[in-house]
Amino acid sequence: MNITPNEYNEMAKKASPGTKSYKTIPAAFLVGGLICTLGQLLNNVYMDAGMSKDTASTVTSITLIFAAALLTGLNLYNKIAKFAGAGTLVPITGFSNGVVSPALEFKSEGYVLGLGAKLFVIAGPVIVYGITASAVYGVILYLFKLY
Repeated sequence: MNITPNEYNEMAKKASPGTKSYKTIPAAFLVGGLICTLGQLLNNVYMDAGMSKDTASTVTSITLIFAAALLTGLNLYNKIAKFAGAGTLVPITGFSNGVVSPALEFKSEGYVLGLGAKLFVIAGPVIVYGITASAVYGVILYLFKLY
């Protein structure tokens, strides 16, 4: 069966459901905003408890990572993501979900070949490209003395 690119595009359009932007954009905005608001609230609570700004920020990050991992483990994060879409990709919680999800999916294969091997399937490329980009940026700053 030979199909032209235009015919394939038409078939793909018919098979793909349309995005309801009027629903997805506000939901993403609302949930993403709630996650960020929760982070700021936690940061303020930790600073009011006597932590320095740097310590409170670190503890807030740890709390958000733990909460997202826990919600992923309880299969609640995926339900929130189904409603909010990109709103749950707020970097630290989305990254936590991206590490925990494949680990949970492959845990039946054992700790080494399942959990250990699949833990960074999604997050691995993010780490590699993040480190590479920061190294390139550091070299540029050093060469042009932009620090």
